[in-house]
Amino acid sequence: MNKIRGYIFSSLLLILAVDSRAQQSEVIRNYISTYKDLAIAEMQRTGVPASIKLAQGIHETLAGTSNLVKKSNNHFGIKCKTGWTGESVSHDDDARGECFRKYPSAEDSYRDHSNFLKNSQRYAGLFQLDPTDYAGWANGLKKAGYATNPKYPVVLIKLIEDYGLQTYTLAAMGRPAADTVSTEITDSPAEKTGGLIPLNESVTKAPVKKTVDYPAGEFQINDTKVLFVKKGISFLSLAKKYEMPLARLFEFNDRPEAETTEEDQLVYLQRKRKTGKEEYHIVQPGETLHLIAQQKGIRLESLLELNLLSATEQIAPGERLNLQRKANIKPKRLHN
Repeated sequence: MNKIRGYIFSSLLLILAVDSRAQQSEVIRNYISTYKDLAIAEMQRTGVPASIKLAQGIHETLAGTSNLVKKSNNHFGIKCKTGWTGESVSHDDDARGECFRKYPSAEDSYRDHSNFLKNSQRYAGLFQLDPTDYAGWANGLKKAGYATNPKYPVVLIKLIEDYGLQTYTLAAMGRPAADTVSTEITDSPAEKTGGLIPLNESVTKAPVKKTVDYPAGEFQINDTKVLFVKKGISFLSLAKKYEMPLARLFEFNDRPEAETTEEDQLVYLQRKRKTGKEEYHIVQPGETLHLIAQQKGIRLESLLELNLLSATEQIAPGERLNLQRKANIKPKRLHN
């Protein structure tokens, strides 16, 4: 009988733990839903990646449930520091009764966080990174002294990957809109812990399977009209539909003439820009110069000129391509 009662008690504890984790995960998703548009707007204003901002907000506020955020609207744990003239609250952190900034609203906190990073020389190097390099940003924040705990970058990266926060960075860049991105997470440890990873706990990268879809119809990349079309679509039909010369369509997309699209691809309806919205792009495995030019909404000839390259060269993964200023040296190339 005692053994049966033990089994029943253990089962009840397991059910309660699973329910608690599910509730905690739902709190995080509600936080993301509430503040994603604000994070996107702030990225477009200052360049702070939306994925990083949301991850910091989730972690620093326990997804909006911490005592500090409830009494101060301070979503990023920013202390008063020298020069702060706004309201403040006292809160125990590294020491008892420390001074933290207090804001009228969450929006004010989000804006001040952006300004805090953008206007400080300590964080200037972060804005030289590709905004999609969330690992670089997470580690850079720790290195610059934003947080004292050595596991701070691990926590941010974990939240970004487990909750698909990178999609909001891409949306801010005019790549796929966040509400068109489906992210499937398989066997995620963060789902098992509610996504709030204890700072004293080691974590490993969870397997994540992602499917990204561009919006239907016209949208913009780098302030330029573009479509995402499926394989086998007639270029002539596109030219007729959008009332433009067929030759101009090929010119806008830096490509030779063809009857139909050979694969699912972006097709620009306007001439792309001479520079990109971001300063740099980190080359990913399998990316060609033409593909990067299309993804960034920059003319291929401009991309080549800025990086001292020819159209036939392939760039090694991990190399940085300039999108706004001319490079001093050529990036490393792949050799046949």
